[in-house]
Amino acid sequence: MQNPISGKESVVKAVGLSKEFRDFWNRPKAKAVNDIDFEVYEGEVLGLLGPNGSGKSTTIKMLLGLLYPTAGSITVFGESPRSVRTKMRIGYLPEESYLYKYLTAMETLDFFGALFNLSAVERRSRSEQLLEMVGLSHVRNRPVGEFSKGMARRIGLAQAMINDPDLLILDEPTSGLDPIGCKEIKDLITFLQKRGKTVIVSSHLLGDVEDICNRVLILYGGVIRASGTLDELLTISSSSRITTPLLEQGITERLVKILRDNLKGEEFVIDHPRRTLEDFFLDVVNKARSESVKTYGAEGGGEIAGYLKEESRDVLKELVSVQKETKPEMPVVEKEEEGEAEDESGKSREKIDRLATHAVEEKKQLPELKPPEDREEINKKLSHLVSKKDGKH
Repeated sequence: MQNPISGKESVVKAVGLSKEFRDFWNRPKAKAVNDIDFEVYEGEVLGLLGPNGSGKSTTIKMLLGLLYPTAGSITVFGESPRSVRTKMRIGYLPEESYLYKYLTAMETLDFFGALFNLSAVERRSRSEQLLEMVGLSHVRNRPVGEFSKGMARRIGLAQAMINDPDLLILDEPTSGLDPIGCKEIKDLITFLQKRGKTVIVSSHLLGDVEDICNRVLILYGGVIRASGTLDELLTISSSSRITTPLLEQGITERLVKILRDNLKGEEFVIDHPRRTLEDFFLDVVNKARSESVKTYGAEGGGEIAGYLKEESRDVLKELVSVQKETKPEMPVVEKEEEGEAEDESGKSREKIDRLATHAVEEKKQLPELKPPEDREEINKKLSHLVSKKDGKH
């Protein structure tokens, strides 16, 4: 079904969607989602809002095919959410970043890329681009278990995009991120929308939602309590605002007089516009960066990953097809990795040899210990001491 206004195709469609949880005795315990209808259209950024326990997470899990609806239906790209073809087109960032802590950042992305049957060459290329984009290229070989929460969110976002999804579902995407990371995530979502991607954002940070979403659904008690575009929901049509350059004192006084004469006692405010704290914070940080101030945290993200740009997708497909046609015995990348492994192994052996040589040298420098005296001589001395002690008593 198409959006009657924009003419865009429907990506997600829910009709009478309900989910009821039951206890051990099959008695109704909670109705998390209660008979809701909604659609999400191609190229749209939808905000899924609501307080804790309102049904947001349950709705997302049904959308991902992780939960079965109790009643009603939900389709993604016109198919069941449980279809493998559907899942191949979805990227998901959960509220908590569930990562294998012993894998490095590079290995993490390679692992998730393999789940989507990407070739070794393409996995490596995309991983490099994504790590650069989220500002983690300098820690690519560091285990993700050592990452801070903000860095874990960044690598989580990268893994959600390794398959270049058509539908991206982000649950609290800016949680744990500093203002720089928040700004980069919002810019990324805006870029993906321009490319025709569909994004669903669930967040408690309403300022972030207001910056990026075209439309919002507000849930409470498992029911949609409000929905619409931000202009429809937030515009206060009963008031007016006029913004001008800084006025001279005389002009301001005349303007105030005109307003008083025409508003007939109603309250009005004249003040100076102010920028947001986020804008001010980013100005301070950008100034520090321009002065080359060193930081040990996550760096600012780089450019958008090349494979996410429309013009680069055909090039990547050509590279993959060439690789399949030539069928090399072993990819160049893997050979390089083996060479690196041999170098590391050689370095380890050299280090062990140096330590062993050092230990031998230290042993030579130790003072030579005298051999113990004969047993008979020791016994004589002990007997003499005992007899002397008995004589005193």
